[in-house]
Amino acid sequence: MSAPSLANDAPAAIRTAADLGELVRNLRREQGLLQTDLAGLSGSGNRFVVDLERGKPTLQLQKVLDLLDLLGLEVLIRPKRVGRS
Repeated sequence: MSAPSLANDAPAAIRTAADLGELVRNLRREQGLLQTDLAGLSGSGNRFVVDLERGKPTLQLQKVLDLLDLLGLEVLIRPKRVGRS
């Protein structure tokens, strides 16, 4: 499976915490931010950003949602398409 990306503003299918972490890392780098920059902007600790990017599955959901919003992302929930796993 290829790394999740937002090429051409297309949505990315996120199925694991690792997928989300990789997407956040890629977007942070595209925006020219260091992990410490993102931590400061989001009001979280650097450890939180590191854990998110590493795919830690037990992070606080609201903090994750807030950080995604800060990066210009939104979470949409929809039923899976028929024929896709």
